[in-house]
Amino acid sequence: MSRRRISILGATGSVGGSTLDLIAHDRDRFEVVALTAHRDVDGLADAARATGARLAVIGDEALLGALRDRLAGTDTEVAAGDAAIVAAAGLDADWTMAAIVGSAGLRPVMAALDAGATVALANKEALVSAGAIMTRAARAAGATLLPVDSEHNAVFQCFDHAAPERVARIVLTASGGPFRTWSAEAMRAVTPEQAVKHPNWSMGAKISVDSATMMNKGLELIEAFHLFPVGTERLDIVVHPQSVVHSMVEYVDGSVIAQLGTPDMRTPIAHTLAWPDRMKTPCQRLDLARTGRLDFEAADTVRFPAIALARAALAAGGARPAVLNAANEEAVAAFLSRRIGFLDIAAIVRDTLDGYDPPAPHTLDEVFAIDREARAKARAAMEVLAA
Repeated sequence: MSRRRISILGATGSVGGSTLDLIAHDRDRFEVVALTAHRDVDGLADAARATGARLAVIGDEALLGALRDRLAGTDTEVAAGDAAIVAAAGLDADWTMAAIVGSAGLRPVMAALDAGATVALANKEALVSAGAIMTRAARAAGATLLPVDSEHNAVFQCFDHAAPERVARIVLTASGGPFRTWSAEAMRAVTPEQAVKHPNWSMGAKISVDSATMMNKGLELIEAFHLFPVGTERLDIVVHPQSVVHSMVEYVDGSVIAQLGTPDMRTPIAHTLAWPDRMKTPCQRLDLARTGRLDFEAADTVRFPAIALARAALAAGGARPAVLNAANEEAVAAFLSRRIGFLDIAAIVRDTLDGYDPPAPHTLDEVFAIDREARAKARAAMEVLAA
């Protein structure tokens, strides 16, 4: 069997690290074409040395010299800058992990899709902010989009792609985050340290805060809309604290098919990495007897208004999801730097949506223009809040 040529965009983050771990367990199966990182020179260089990557790209151009020094004596080529990351995304890989967090990942994802690659999508913003643009590009280039998020990957595994009309409902599961049982009053005093301590998953700070506000589940509704042709009315959320059932697909006959597993991102990553085959992983196996019980409850959109904000943005369509995403990124960054409180995150997003309603974007440049303006509106809302 020929080796699969792969690239990892965002190789030093949580998802990138998990992907590298899987590759290390099956080295003969993969050839690493390119690795990228934003500023983590040491992490990128270590990964390039371990995998024998053909190319390593650092986003911060000022760090090119440091990366070149760290990879001296190897066959790995080095480059730096945003344009170099986009170029790396368009190389001749069979499979590309798109794990660059935030709007910075949009152009690299588009470059990978335009190249006709199989793209394992871990970047939420690509579909939330530019879903119609991205899916249109994938169809035009014959590219394949494989979802990496545990919820969407679970749906992908359970979904009847040949007959979507047989699907009655997609149910995304949510852990509920660290504050699932907290009152709104108690959440007023939440600190960044508390918000990033997810009870089940090991994730980056921004994604962990999104889980704590449950904005991540709202963003996932928007992603699911673009990934699976069922419409907004057949998308649902249920809180499942154990994070064992990763999502479910209900069919018209009443059957419900679920994908289960231990909460380990290497499982959905491995599914996309080997797809349409499967590969062995070092993940802990699920022991339902040991788990003992599986609990489910309705999502509380009063204590967690981010879900309702995202669902409304999805229903409205157009530029609303892009505005939602940009405002949320700004608000989460402000919370992590202690400039606003935890409950202010959703309030800032709501104020931004109320004050900015541009036309639907048709190009990535238009998406970026909307993103910039939405961020400015969000920062202005924070200034009003602080006054």
